[in-house]
Amino acid sequence: MITLSVPDMSCGHCKASVEAALAPHASKIEVDLPARKVHVDGPDLDRMLEALADIGFPASKDA
Repeated sequence: MITLSVPDMSCGHCKASVEAALAPHASKIEVDLPARKVHVDGPDLDRMLEALADIGFPASKDA
């Protein structure tokens, strides 16, 4: 699992948008809305980050 920080994700609508953008690229998605983190399992981190940026939610890999 990879943890992504998505600082602009702040509500249920944001969460749904993030999940929809990641769905084609990740086999598992767990969103921690209060922490603004997404735990994903997928083969292509760059593609997942690009998908989030495309919908206005720039993200970064958590260290």
